[in-house]
Amino acid sequence: MPHPSIERRDVPAVQVRGVSQLFMSAGESLNWALSDVDLDIAAGEFVCAIGPSGCGKTTLLNMIAGFIRPTKGQLYARGQAITGPGPDRGVVFQEYALFPWLTAQKNIEFGLKQQGVAKAQRQAYATELLRLTGLLHAGQRYPFELSGGMRQRVAVARALATRPGILLMDEPFAAIDALTRATLQEELLRIWQELGLSVFFITHNIDEAVFLAQRIVVMSPHPGRVRDIIDIPLPYPRRRDDPAFGAIYARIAQSFEKPVEPEKERLAA
Repeated sequence: MPHPSIERRDVPAVQVRGVSQLFMSAGESLNWALSDVDLDIAAGEFVCAIGPSGCGKTTLLNMIAGFIRPTKGQLYARGQAITGPGPDRGVVFQEYALFPWLTAQKNIEFGLKQQGVAKAQRQAYATELLRLTGLLHAGQRYPFELSGGMRQRVAVARALATRPGILLMDEPFAAIDALTRATLQEELLRIWQELGLSVFFITHNIDEAVFLAQRIVVMSPHPGRVRDIIDIPLPYPRRRDDPAFGAIYARIAQSFEKPVEPEKERLAA
């Protein structure tokens, strides 16, 4: 299946440069959600971001997606400044966000139809994505007829419909039972490897991050900052009972126990 993710590997898929984000709370007080974040995601790389609630993980993902603009700094996708959403970046949310009146196949086709892709072509590609996500048998079912795991597979397939080179995933498996989650994690790795995608995946789960990622970005809150970036040298497929897996898990858990330096005064300037 042709896919743009096989393009140039010498240009980072994502570059985040000095990004800070200021929000105004309901009480009209200022809140820095992110502070001076720098991050590169290489072409074809799988990166997880992990951290407590309020550390700006979702804000960072929304910036990469082009949904919000940073207060300070700049973001790039394949060397081009990010100024808004684009078909080069697919997004999968924690909520399934499917149209309930459309079948699984029609949900996948929706973005292609909006782009004016011919009916036969979009049907053929949607069928291929159903195969890729193990849903060929369920293409004509509506979301209410699907389990949570199946609905999230449809959401992944829909995100891939525009052939993005970059897949952004905001805790996509958080609401799914443990057994189904483990299966979806394995399927995601297969899809990532088959398509050569660049993936930015948000999670609260250390085990999930170590199982999936080549690098893990550890974030701290108030405001959100990158406090550590940890390489995961384990080969795929990974085993959770591998002592090396456990050692990396422990290292990440310990990183949350490190004291956080006071915020720099310049941010308030």
